Amino acid sequence: MLIHQLALVSETKSNTITPSQITRVAAALQKQATRDFAPLWQVNATVDAFDRLEDVPVGYWPLIVVDDVPGAAGYHTDENKQPYSLIEYSDSWSLTASHEMLEMLADPFGNRLVSGKSPHPDQGQARFLVEVADPSEDEAFGYTINGLLVSDFFTPRFYDPVTVPGTRYSFGGHIQAPRTILRGGYISFEDSATGDWWQQIWFEGNEPKFRKLGKLSGSGSIREAIDAQTKTVSRLAASGPSSKQYLAARTLTAHVKESTSARAGVWRAEIERLKGANPAEKAFKDKAAKPAKAKTKAKGK
Repeated sequence: MLIHQLALVSETKSNTITPSQITRVAAALQKQATRDFAPLWQVNATVDAFDRLEDVPVGYWPLIVVDDVPGAAGYHTDENKQPYSLIEYSDSWSLTASHEMLEMLADPFGNRLVSGKSPHPDQGQARFLVEVADPSEDEAFGYTINGLLVSDFFTPRFYDPVTVPGTRYSFGGHIQAPRTILRGGYISFEDSATGDWWQQIWFEGNEPKFRKLGKLSGSGSIREAIDAQTKTVSRLAASGPSSKQYLAARTLTAHVKESTSARAGVWRAEIERLKGANPAEKAFKDKAAKPAKAKTKAKGK
């Protein structure tokens, strides 16, 4: 099975992210990709941390943390149409990194469409852009891995034609029906009858609303064009640090660090003990003994 290889690297000018932080976030993303995402979407991936862009091997898709994102568009493709994502730095940047990773894994090239009934009451069939983290992207619906806040995401059942009780439409169980969004989220779709792109958004107010984007021009990635309109990474960077979920994650992170620090102390003490006397060296009591020789039968007279 094909394995996607992702590289997490910081290009922040102020060097606010340490190698230790990059490594910890990469480990959380790897666990999310392997434990949570892969069984539902059948996509395998590795997520590795690198100190510099110059260290990223050829063939890896980079997730690059920067101080600010030009045009607020997180998803891009390079000159060879290979995907990369920009992550705007904030105290809760692990949430944004998770969001970008999940969407890169579900739709690496930003053009994956799935048909279904439009959420707009005046429309019939629509084609939805597969952005797995958008409908429940708000930090309130995130969860923690290794003490770090990561993004919720929807499952393939999100595009089902009808609601089935007991069906899991998002990993965290927050989405209760197909093709619906939660507060702080959105969904993008093309009206099949007119070719116009629309969004259902819920960024403010007590209920979602629709907005028309118009027809796409050019041959670039659909997701890149959508991101430029929706400015997801900047919204996540601005809202994450002040959220209750992030504050809870910070408290949990402190407890996780206490546990990992204690465990590190145990490992160091174990290493020092082994330097003095390694009990494994005495595991065999008579290692110098020679194996017994097989008896030979006496020749008959």
